[in-house]
Amino acid sequence: MKQTHIFLSLLFCLLAGSVSAQQFTVSGTIIDSASREPLSAASVFCQNTTIGTTTNREGQFSLQLRSGGYELIITYTGYRTRLIRISQADNVLPPIEMVKEDRSMSEVVIKSSNEVPDGWEKYGRFFFEQFVGSTPNAAQCTLENPDVLKFYFLKKSNKLRVLATEPLKVTNRALGYKLTYNLDSFVYYYNTDISLYKGYCLFSPMDSSFSMMKTWSANRGKAYMGSKLHFMRSYYDSTMQQEGFRIGLLDEKNNTLFNTIANVYDSTYYGAVDSTGEVEIWFPRKISVTYERRPEPEYLMRFKLPKDVPVQISYVDIKNWIAIKENGYYYDQRDWINQGYWSWKNIADLLPYDYIP
Repeated sequence: MKQTHIFLSLLFCLLAGSVSAQQFTVSGTIIDSASREPLSAASVFCQNTTIGTTTNREGQFSLQLRSGGYELIITYTGYRTRLIRISQADNVLPPIEMVKEDRSMSEVVIKSSNEVPDGWEKYGRFFFEQFVGSTPNAAQCTLENPDVLKFYFLKKSNKLRVLATEPLKVTNRALGYKLTYNLDSFVYYYNTDISLYKGYCLFSPMDSSFSMMKTWSANRGKAYMGSKLHFMRSYYDSTMQQEGFRIGLLDEKNNTLFNTIANVYDSTYYGAVDSTGEVEIWFPRKISVTYERRPEPEYLMRFKLPKDVPVQISYVDIKNWIAIKENGYYYDQRDWINQGYWSWKNIADLLPYDYIP
């Protein structure tokens, strides 16, 4: 028994050391840019994670993160939102200055624009489907505060714009998360049937019975397999083929043919891990990303595809080199445009960057 106890103690120490080696702490102070006074109770969180906090009386904060990359989001009522890209090299940040927001101009824009008075009744369901998705998981999502949304229809450009006066509160009963989403903007282009939105999301895991927690764990695992997060991590770890992904490059002469890339780690498309702890990828033309799993019947029905489609296929336009971090975070995300299967997966199937299968 004594030998067993010693062995378990040593094992625990080794595991603890391994875990700590994969984590880092980032800290800083939030101040007013003009007065240089600290801002207490400012919200500080990492975009698309479950990790967040508020500043203390001295405007200080500290977060413990797993290795990888993150976008640090700082919000404070009456001030412009700050976004700072961080990684394990950033332990102590220089003072973060917050600038007071001049709402006079935005108020003029809102007053002069053509807001739809009964916007939620006209466009609410459509917006929610575009934002959250139409997957089985989306059917278990609820927007708790629809009254914070404002809808604007721009007839000349034939597009719908949606703004929010407060962060959106979404409950995802399929994956067991409550989402606080700071919607920066949402635009739907009717002429091209494309919706674009951007914002900053904080996940809060829900609590429930053991059986429900087990169900949520299984659903999260299912949502992860074949996801963009899974793809990014597989590319970073050089395990794409083992994980079931393959990439095709659009033929130069045939815009309906994608030729499988034999070596996705060729220097033509890929830059290996460097001193910043990231890899880079780029492709000269549109790519197809195939994952070896049958798509859901709901997806096939939605896009009127044959019932015997054997794999999930997404199409991606990459405008510039994309950098990928260890945890699956990538940037610049504006240079990555989805079509196909991944475009069907929206907020309802999103997992935080600190999710571990």
